[in-house]
Amino acid sequence: MLWIMRFSGFFSAAMVMIVLSPSLQSFPPAEAIKSSHVDSYLRLPTHSLVDSYLRLPTATHSLDKFSFRRAPAFRNADECRSPKLEKSSVCDPSLVHVAITLDVEYLRGSIAAVHSILQHAKCPESVFFHFLVSETGLEAVVRSTFPELKFKVYYFDPERVRSLISSSVRQALEQPLNYARNYLADLLETCVSRVIYLDSDLVVVDDISKLWSTSLGKKTIGAPEYCHANFTKYFTQYFWSDSRFSGVFSGRRPCYFNTGVMVIDLAKWRRFGYTRRIERWMEIQKTSVNRIYDLGSLPPFLLVFAGHVAPIEHRWNQHGLGGDNVRGSCRDLHPGPVSLLHWSGSGKPWLRLDSKEPCPLDSLWAPFDLFGRST
Repeated sequence: MLWIMRFSGFFSAAMVMIVLSPSLQSFPPAEAIKSSHVDSYLRLPTHSLVDSYLRLPTATHSLDKFSFRRAPAFRNADECRSPKLEKSSVCDPSLVHVAITLDVEYLRGSIAAVHSILQHAKCPESVFFHFLVSETGLEAVVRSTFPELKFKVYYFDPERVRSLISSSVRQALEQPLNYARNYLADLLETCVSRVIYLDSDLVVVDDISKLWSTSLGKKTIGAPEYCHANFTKYFTQYFWSDSRFSGVFSGRRPCYFNTGVMVIDLAKWRRFGYTRRIERWMEIQKTSVNRIYDLGSLPPFLLVFAGHVAPIEHRWNQHGLGGDNVRGSCRDLHPGPVSLLHWSGSGKPWLRLDSKEPCPLDSLWAPFDLFGRST
């Protein structure tokens, strides 16, 4: 059963602070999906990012079909802290850091995600966005849509992971940009010690600073966990039958978590070399006699972190709204309050809305969509 919900004012977070039917308790979580046809990992000089674009593949021809309305200016509330460093500094300790990938296929979703964050943040001028790209032209789109946005663009080289990627149940899960989150500790400046990673197929309907302030304790990452899910299905029978592999979970209580919404302690990540640990499992998958998993970028993350995740309230990842990884069927929300709606799965709200065959919850994404010219 789906309750009819309405946004009030600027579609504030209160619009979804409700309890819905428990219909999602039984369906298996869909993996968070981020897609791009060209993606990458190359740390560009921080002093001349735009000049470095001269060496990147161009996407300008692919952007001709995109036109986004300019978002209104979003200002900090009176109680927000003043910047401690110069306005444009990424190292300002008062900033909230958010990382999102940008690619042509998911650009409309990324723009909507940014819009939703700014609209609900108490201190929107204190949010700094880190965009991971593989093509030129995308920075100009962001700047024209959000003229006062604090952001920086980073190039991620697809060749860094292309040889490590295994075939998956869906081609979108095989795209290199799915793996960019594994390299945030290398890409972002060392002064950035914490970041919120978000997929492009979601909207935030609460103050992002609440997620930012989540305590990770001694853990490196924090995410909503779903311990009721059948964890064994994320790995093959061959994996579970060989103690050399399955033994990695010995002494751990592994639970599924969706990698599309994570708070990451980058300082700890760098200290313990988690990028290399994830890569090692991808290498094992490629060289093993039989596959140890079938999905895309999720299983290596589970192998390294499952059982070692700081739990975050489920309200911060109401995932699976895009249905499963094949059919993309309609789904309801999980029971409980909502701070973030996530269309993980194969069904994306902008595609369903354009096809005139939307799911009921796609109407909650639509108010943040800036696609199209102003009338």
